[in-house]
Amino acid sequence: MTPSLKALVVTAVVAAIAGGLACWGTATWLRHERAEPSLHDVVHERLDLTPQQMQRIDALEADFAAERVGLEGELRQANRELIEAIGANEGDTPEVQAAVDHFHVAMGDLQKATLGHVFEMRAVLDPEQAETFDAAIVETLRARVD
Repeated sequence: MTPSLKALVVTAVVAAIAGGLACWGTATWLRHERAEPSLHDVVHERLDLTPQQMQRIDALEADFAAERVGLEGELRQANRELIEAIGANEGDTPEVQAAVDHFHVAMGDLQKATLGHVFEMRAVLDPEQAETFDAAIVETLRARVD
């Protein structure tokens, strides 16, 4: 592959990634503009938590916020590795695939931790609160696939 062809391919890949990120950012912003109340809003505004429940959920949220920072940092690092692998390689190489795999693992780790956090919060609720909580989760997830 000639240097000019390689530069063209790298430029096309970078442009595609930038375009994808722009679309994702716009879609995220639009969803936020018309989004239903967040799970945080449901928990703190609709569930009529007891002081003990509020204390326990606040502790769970603080723990998860710290964990999430690390997981999101790993996801950003994996994304940087993917960008670098695409820029340094001529196509779908083992290095690119390794970076893709790292990105998927990081994304999966964040998703698993988030679900674990949701289930930990649910365990603090009484049956009536859990029913409202479950309905809010299902509604939120359904809105993301529709």
